[in-house]
Amino acid sequence: MTELPAGATVSGIVPDARHPGTVRLEVAGKVLLTVPVTALDRLQVTVGSLLEPRVFQELCQSADAEAAYRSALACLGRRPFSRRDLARRLVMRGHPPGAADQAVERAESVGLVNDETYARHFVQTRSARGRGPMRLRRELAIMGVASAIIDRVLAEEAEEADPGVVRTLARKRASQLEGVERQDRIRRVVAFLARRGYAGSEVRKVVREVVSHSQ
Repeated sequence: MTELPAGATVSGIVPDARHPGTVRLEVAGKVLLTVPVTALDRLQVTVGSLLEPRVFQELCQSADAEAAYRSALACLGRRPFSRRDLARRLVMRGHPPGAADQAVERAESVGLVNDETYARHFVQTRSARGRGPMRLRRELAIMGVASAIIDRVLAEEAEEADPGVVRTLARKRASQLEGVERQDRIRRVVAFLARRGYAGSEVRKVVREVVSHSQ
């Protein structure tokens, strides 16, 4: 946290043109903190105010939250994030956990973070890469998405075990195992599909058919 100079008095409050709604708080003509203007209004800080320790601490917390929010915007400009994953990313970037949580809540309040939207995008893009429902469910859970949201999105976006996708993946893997004994080949193809998130009796049936036809 920025150290509070002894007897610090606010010498200037300058709007930050790059970030509307924020101001640069100056002490002795130098920028001390960049904070939301709402924080100054709430704490009744004006030019000439003496920065008491309690007020200064709250301003620092507001500055941390503002910096975390800017980082959140940068992250979200590249791809969607779940709430938990975005908070984790912000902490990894050096933002205090409390500031990261505030930034995520703020992003969610303006519609920039939505776990259901994130889950839908995740399922659509990963399904296209051959990942099955079981793997998608595990990965979304790791990202902190609620099970109810996962269930709903998978029901709408992913086939439980699309035979066409499974067959294509099974053929590709089976072709890489030419010369392997039939039962071992089946076992290894089934294991490969399980890692992709496809499992169950229908999957095993497709694998047996693919292996039998490839011999």
